[in-house]
Amino acid sequence: MYALKNKVQLIGNLGNAPEVRNTESGKKMVRFSVATNESYRNAKGEKVTETQWHNLIAWGKVADIAEKYLTKGTEVAIEGKLINHNYTDKAGVKKYVTEIQVNEILLLGRKASA
Repeated sequence: MYALKNKVQLIGNLGNAPEVRNTESGKKMVRFSVATNESYRNAKGEKVTETQWHNLIAWGKVADIAEKYLTKGTEVAIEGKLINHNYTDKAGVKKYVTEIQVNEILLLGRKASA
């Protein structure tokens, strides 16, 4: 159970092409977003679909895979962990960010229907 303390698993579609950066130390980093959808029936019996957007970050070999194979709309399964950090913006306002650091990517081979 120890390994389950901070673990995230998602299946969804990429909302944009991965944004690739190299750090000053030469390490590759990739950022992208994934949308997940949940459907349910409301009190009136109407089908409702809710979309949640998740910000993801990948490093090293996982970043290489993301850069090479991921495009907007690609369906993926990811596994990772939650990372929280904060910063102060140009206006002096403290901002809080939660991201998922990706450890594994599985391409599911379908693009979302447009």
